[in-house]
Order: sequence, then C-alpha cells, then structure tokens
Amino acid sequence: MANEGVNEPMNEPVNLGRRRFLTATTAVVGAVGVGFAAVPFIKSWNPSARAKLAGAPVTTDISALPMGQRMIVEWRGQPIWIVRRSPEILKALPLLDNRLRDPKSEDVDQQPKYVLKGDVHYRSIKPEISVLVGLCTHLGCSPEMKAEIRPEPFDPEWKGGYFCPCHKSRFDMSGRVFQGVPAPKNLAVPPHYFANDNTIVLGVDPKGAV
Repeated sequence: MANEGVNEPMNEPVNLGRRRFLTATTAVVGAVGVGFAAVPFIKSWNPSARAKLAGAPVTTDISALPMGQRMIVEWRGQPIWIVRRSPEILKALPLLDNRLRDPKSEDVDQQPKYVLKGDVHYRSIKPEISVLVGLCTHLGCSPEMKAEIRPEPFDPEWKGGYFCPCHKSRFDMSGRVFQGVPAPKNLAVPPHYFANDNTIVLGVDPKGAV
C-alpha cells in the first residue's frame, strides 16, 4: 500500500502532460483537416483558366479603313491588327510559299479553321481584310508594317508584310513567318466574325464555326 501511495503522486503529472499533449495534437490535426477541406472551396473562388483567357468581345467599325492601311484595337491586352489589303498584295501572297516556314498554316494553334476555308494564303474570312494578333512569335515584340511591294534593306524582294526590328523576324501580309528568322510560328489570328460588311466582332467565333 505504501508503494501505491508513493507512485500515485508521481504518475499524476505525467498523465496531465500526456493529456495536454493529446489535446494539443487533436486541435492541430483538426485545424489541418479543416485547412484541407477548405482548399476546394477556396479554389472555387478563383476563375478557371478558360475564364482567365477569355476576354469580352470587342466590336470594331472598319468602314473608314483605307486600302493598304492598318488599324489597331486592343483585345485581351493584345494589339489586334486589322488591315485592308490591296489586290496587288493578295496576288503576291501565293508567290511567297517557298520562302515561308508554314505557308499553308498547318500549325492549328495559330488560327481558327474557318479562316482557311477560302484561299489558304489569305488566312482571313474576307480576302481583303486581315485580322492578326500583332505580337511577334519570337519574344512578343510588335513588328512594323511594311505594306508596300518594293525592295527593303532587309529583303530586296519584299512583297509587303511585317518586319520585327528587334531580332529581324519577317512575316508576309497574312502573318506567315519567313524561313531563317528567329520567330518560330506564323502570327496568330484571333477568333472573330463579321456582324456586317463594316463591323468586326473580336473574341467570338462565327455561328456554326468548328
């Protein structure tokens, strides 16, 4: 009995310590559990990747756009080039195929399918109206438009197009990239459609487009 009386006081602090430890551990585990349970809920607050990429449509009036000129509008923070191409420029496009990296626009990520349904050289819904994302596919610079068919210092056989002075990449008037330049891909064509002859809606595919 003496031994029992000696042992009881010694065991009591140990039991209290273990009790406190178990209580604290349970609280921590519970908090962690709540944290994990909250992750899907918190993620649901964030917009999806598709929503982040999507931009509100932009409607643009091109009725005052002269032949051979470019207008620039912003969509999703990017410059969008809308150019009214001349008949001379359209005739020159097929002559450049052997100088281009992707003359038939076979990289499907660079344009919607519907812009290739007509003449593949045009990459446009209407032959005379080109719509391109104005960012070089090398490092995202904004190339200069050199629309005249005339010799240029960077190309004595220039048929019109875009020249990036930063790293010398070149594109034709359909945004197709030349061979032997840093840019790896054609300029992108954004989704768009014509609401009427003089109105382009950027950021939306035509109805029934696949």
